[in-house]
Amino acid sequence: METIVVETTVKATVEKVWKYWSEPQHVTKWCQASDDWHCPTAENDFRVDGKFKTTMAAKDGSFSFDFGGVYTNVQQNKLMEYTLEDNRKVKISFSGNGDETKIVETFDPENENPMEMQKAGWQAILDSFKKYTENT
Repeated sequence: METIVVETTVKATVEKVWKYWSEPQHVTKWCQASDDWHCPTAENDFRVDGKFKTTMAAKDGSFSFDFGGVYTNVQQNKLMEYTLEDNRKVKISFSGNGDETKIVETFDPENENPMEMQKAGWQAILDSFKKYTENT
């Protein structure tokens, strides 16, 4: 199966990036693909076999969905891997270099939407993370 890759470089230490990526009080601030969506709740049991769940919702209340899975690999400040509820795999690497951190997300596509749309959506969320992390 072909995978999709999105990436960015955040102007922040890997420790800050890791914290903002994993702590629910931060996840709710950045986990949306556009300004008309938000993340009202996030839960994270950040360990191997731990579960996470993030609710993404349209701000106008017209639609929401939960995004969740189970961690299969957690290496602090370096790597996290998880399996989504629909059995797709996700791998996220964090490469710190002083005051910059490169994030690379590799994920299995789903079958409902075109790959370009999925890539654009995940990239938009990653860009939202970058903006939030660099500005707080």
